[in-house]
Amino acid sequence: MNAITIVIGSICILMIAYRLYGTFMAAKVLKLDDAKETPAHALNDGQDYVPTNKWVTFGHHFAAIAAAGPLVGPILAAQFGYLPGLLWLLIGAVIGGAVHDIVVLFASMRKQGKSLSEVAKDELGPVAGFCTGLAMLFIITITMAGLSMVVLHALENNPWGTFAVAITIPIAMGVGLFYKKTSNLKLASTLGFILLMIGVFAGPSIQGTVLGEWLTLDARTLGFMLPAYAFFAAALPVWLLLAPRDYLSSFMKIGVFIALIIGVFIINPDIQFPAFTSFVAGGGPVIAGPVWPFISITIACGAISGFHAFVGSGTTPKMINRWSDIKAVGFGAMLVECLVGIMALIAAAALQPADYFAINSTPQVFQTLSMNVVNLPQLAQEIGLDLEGRTGGAVTLAVGMTYIFTSIPWFHGLAPYFFQFVIMFEAVFILTAIDAGTRVARYLIQDFFGEVYKPLKKVDWLPGSIFASALACFMWGYLLLSGDISSVWALFGVSNQLMASIGLIVGATVILKIADKRWYALTCFIPLVYLFVTVNYAGCWMITNVYLNEGNKGYNVLNGILSIIMLVLGVVIFITAIKKWWELWSQPRHPMGTELNMS
Repeated sequence: MNAITIVIGSICILMIAYRLYGTFMAAKVLKLDDAKETPAHALNDGQDYVPTNKWVTFGHHFAAIAAAGPLVGPILAAQFGYLPGLLWLLIGAVIGGAVHDIVVLFASMRKQGKSLSEVAKDELGPVAGFCTGLAMLFIITITMAGLSMVVLHALENNPWGTFAVAITIPIAMGVGLFYKKTSNLKLASTLGFILLMIGVFAGPSIQGTVLGEWLTLDARTLGFMLPAYAFFAAALPVWLLLAPRDYLSSFMKIGVFIALIIGVFIINPDIQFPAFTSFVAGGGPVIAGPVWPFISITIACGAISGFHAFVGSGTTPKMINRWSDIKAVGFGAMLVECLVGIMALIAAAALQPADYFAINSTPQVFQTLSMNVVNLPQLAQEIGLDLEGRTGGAVTLAVGMTYIFTSIPWFHGLAPYFFQFVIMFEAVFILTAIDAGTRVARYLIQDFFGEVYKPLKKVDWLPGSIFASALACFMWGYLLLSGDISSVWALFGVSNQLMASIGLIVGATVILKIADKRWYALTCFIPLVYLFVTVNYAGCWMITNVYLNEGNKGYNVLNGILSIIMLVLGVVIFITAIKKWWELWSQPRHPMGTELNMS
């Protein structure tokens, strides 16, 4: 199997799905009508609610949903072989992820851009609304820990990479200040990109210096620094750090993956991994569980992700200019993210399996696999960094992409620069997600504790913002320091897919209300049943075999308790939804499919 076959076949499938299934969802199921005002027009305030060009909104939405998930998940799942991950990415994105994103966006816009917890409260009742809000708080906390875990081993004892990532913080703040003063977006963007490149190429000069020694950090030190950074990022004005970092990283992500696709077409690398490895039944060094359910838990973003619901019921529904734009923004952005995940899978599968496992497992575990590395010593020498035992997925992606790029004759000898650029590229996206996610967690905490102490509900109240930001960072920082990538990423996967199940539950409820034909609700019911069963089986497996198993290295009572709470919340929401669905099913249907007395 070669890479070009996978890329061309995947692009064709995704384009056909967008043209046929996307049009069916938009025209038949959701009945998008441009004659109606969108919330962006009805509530236009020039700040949050702003009618925005379709492609600008697409860019914002894609940058927000496509963080580290579609990069890391497929790489970790390569343990099972290239075929399970490829099939789940394509099937999950078309049948699950794209449907989830478009119906959540639509459901939020029907309620004037409200968050998913508020939509659930309106559609399913106060119990489901409360459980959804609590689940969202748990999930966003776990998500921050899971994404941050990816950064640790990529920057561990890597002063060049740490410098390149650290320098992006003042660069992003400088771009934000410069744009605020001049309103010259083109010049601000150009200066920001040039400075980022300087940061990468200046990296070798700091190695062996006092600054290089200061930036040679172990994983535990980095584990304290990331939450500290997130605290300031969540408390600072959004225009100063979060927005310019998000904007600059969008150019990087699109550019890097266009370059990767071009590189694949130039050298057409062979896929070194088999379709299935010997770990499909479980017991792998990267993911302990079997291919099912863990392929669907490990690969969330790129196939279907509940994290998208935070965006689809957050900023995006307040920006949509016309109802028909939902197809491109909701359905289309998810399919593009799927392609990102497929390219990440190719980058991992192009490596020799022994090289892959040497990077993604500890040296002690790798010795038990009876494998001999092939290209890794040469790659480590070219890059100038010890690559073994750097778990988390980020280093594997950087090595895989470096291997592909440096196979092009023009780029031979540039391995260290490509490697550190990809590390910076990944880390910037992860920090962007941490910026936004911690801010969302802050809002959720203020909303919850604001029921007890009313001033906390004021998001512009400085003491409340400081308290909520500190609590959010403490919660996910503790998880980050108390686990490893295997246990934390599985916890993230279960919580994330539970959130996606909640999004599909809300979507199915809305479709039952408005659709001309009740069977249209199967568009949500089919992926919901699969995902809900998968999530609960995976959660129970992790609780019994890992988190509450004292003989397992991933033993962690806190993770076990969090998993139990989340699964219980999911069951409560599901039972509440079944009662609502039965009520809706019993209602007489209007000839045009509109709901009767069910608003």
